[in-house]
Amino acid sequence: AGVKPILGCEVYVAPGSRLDRSVQRIGEASHHLILLVENERGYRNLCKLVSSGFLEGFYYRPRVDKDLLRAHNEGLIALSACLAGEIPSLILQEDLDQARQAAAEYSEIFDDGRFYLEIQDNGITEQAKVNDALLSLARSLSIPLIATNDCHYLLQEDARAHDVLLCVQTNRLLDDQDRMRFQTDQFYLKSAEQMWAAFGHVPTALENTMAVAERCDFRMGFGDYHYPRFEIPKGETLDSYLSHKAREGLERRFNEKALREGKPVSEETRGRYQERFDEEMRIIRSMGYEGYFLIVYDFIRYAKTHGIPVGPGRGSAAGSLVAFALDITNIDPSPYNLLFERFLNPERISMPDIDVDFCENRREEVIQYVVDKYGGEKNVARIITFGKMKAKAAVRDVGRVMGM
Repeated sequence: AGVKPILGCEVYVAPGSRLDRSVQRIGEASHHLILLVENERGYRNLCKLVSSGFLEGFYYRPRVDKDLLRAHNEGLIALSACLAGEIPSLILQEDLDQARQAAAEYSEIFDDGRFYLEIQDNGITEQAKVNDALLSLARSLSIPLIATNDCHYLLQEDARAHDVLLCVQTNRLLDDQDRMRFQTDQFYLKSAEQMWAAFGHVPTALENTMAVAERCDFRMGFGDYHYPRFEIPKGETLDSYLSHKAREGLERRFNEKALREGKPVSEETRGRYQERFDEEMRIIRSMGYEGYFLIVYDFIRYAKTHGIPVGPGRGSAAGSLVAFALDITNIDPSPYNLLFERFLNPERISMPDIDVDFCENRREEVIQYVVDKYGGEKNVARIITFGKMKAKAAVRDVGRVMGM
């Protein structure tokens, strides 16, 4: 669409150590800081900071600290944030010496001109006071300024809808007098003309906004898959080992079929199965998914050999004879004319997924097996699905906060 994405995060910075949980009030537990991704190194560092904030520093909110910022700041540009940032907060407390010290510290952490003092125009009285102090700090410490707007909605007329959303989120009514609310309707995406009108007296701050946008040039790669390394026996390749295991499994399935029906599998049936099997293997080979099949085969085999119940298979993977031969699924696709192409075909752009159900009582054992086999927690991620607010629920919530 011609839009350049700039990735970043408004992180929370603990006033001391991220491990300290002695502060009694949420407002004193952390300060805002904007981090923008400049390059690939910055993206990796931002992922590390955000993960550490949740895993190590969570107290009211996920928090990092300055030790973490010192260790993982390469490739990141930092902005001093809104009124909830550390420096603006100190200015509002009339502690200009501490504000100066904090600004110098951030400038030292994000060296080479990667730290900016952020001025805004949102109609709040306190903001004007903070802007004046930030201008003074920028001059005395030679820290560049940057003009931004704290955007919480797209258009100015969206302020009313945003206020309703705040009430939904905080479980309050619009008529409540002591509820959380924004003081003005200026928290929208302002035009270049509006920003120049507000900050024409400090043109370098506006020029720096564009300069930072140009410096942030990380391009996320898509379409490249980085598979875990599946260990195969000496003398084998991924292809030969998958073929060996799958053919072995297909023969076992033939024997099971013969026992079930009380007669040997006919040569005609074998030939039909073999033809389909060979075609599936050809497609798997051509798309480079041998290792993928072996990884799934391996952890399902672990579950079944350790008495952990595994589902029979569902979704498009149930259309794969190779998956059936490997015990990944327990459904023979041939009698039901299930299509392998729904699961995997050369025209499919996205990677296929195999839906697997493990008994909830011992699912953790399978996950731990995968963690141990592939080099620890750092190499294994859990994914979730999430629900979006449905229309009926949205109408009900909006009606509630409006007192209907």
